Amino acid sequence: MADFSSGFWDLYVAGFTAFGLLLCLVLMFANRGTQSSGAPQMKGHVWDETLKEYNNPLPRWWFYLFLGTVVFSVAYLVIYPGFGSMNSTPGKDKGLRVEHAKEVKDAQTLDKYLSVNLATLATDKNAMATGQRLFVTYCAQCHGSSGKGSKGYPDLTDNDWLYGGDPETIKTSIEGGRSGMMAPFGTGEPLNSDQVKDLANYVRSLSGLSADSARAAQGKEVFAARCVTCHGQDGKGALAMGAGALGAPDLTDKVWLFGDSEETIIEGITKGRNAGPGSLANEMPAWKDFLGDAKVHVLAAYVYSLSK
Repeated sequence: MADFSSGFWDLYVAGFTAFGLLLCLVLMFANRGTQSSGAPQMKGHVWDETLKEYNNPLPRWWFYLFLGTVVFSVAYLVIYPGFGSMNSTPGKDKGLRVEHAKEVKDAQTLDKYLSVNLATLATDKNAMATGQRLFVTYCAQCHGSSGKGSKGYPDLTDNDWLYGGDPETIKTSIEGGRSGMMAPFGTGEPLNSDQVKDLANYVRSLSGLSADSARAAQGKEVFAARCVTCHGQDGKGALAMGAGALGAPDLTDKVWLFGDSEETIIEGITKGRNAGPGSLANEMPAWKDFLGDAKVHVLAAYVYSLSK
């Protein structure tokens, strides 16, 4: 709406809408007709050598049904309103002009927050009320309205971060998105099914989950050979190694993005994550171009506030 704020566009849209409705009425009444007695009248068209079309009028119930839809459309467009600014009544909170004025005012309000430090902004109640509305509009589909996430989408309230939970890193994540990848390791290449199962048992043991001790012991050797580059020698993830850009999770903190069952962990090791066909994908899209700097800034402060 903000891109088409000129009064010309009100008339443009309203004119085409009214023309379409009027054309519907003209066509309906022009083709209404009545059933004449005598021999059936034909349209004159012939298909497949012998297939012809009768020139019969619409049944009355069908004609009145079409007429009713046009009447309903006019009423709906007046109430909505769909005929531009004609319903922008002075002193009343309705109409496209009023809505546009609100949008402009909100944008100007957000711009003033750009100069405010994110940690400070996270304590501003008015800014966070706006941030919550933005979050519900753009982020709740994946992270939930409360920010607690769901399978494959991280909980933003628990202080467990794949890339870092400081305000600037959160803003970077929102601006440019995230697409961390877990490489596939099975089956057969480079790990066979027994090695994958051993590794899954060792990974479960890292966070205190029940595991086959014999398999976990063998899985520890596989982990040291294949997994420490991203998850670290002790499995505490990339952030513990100062390599937050990798996004490799801490396997010891009892926080699981896709689930902690042996089957789920085996699936992750075997197929990978964000690693092509067969693997589960859950990339974080980039929002900077779509939302703009001001909205991203307020959103980053709000997400930061969720875990504080």
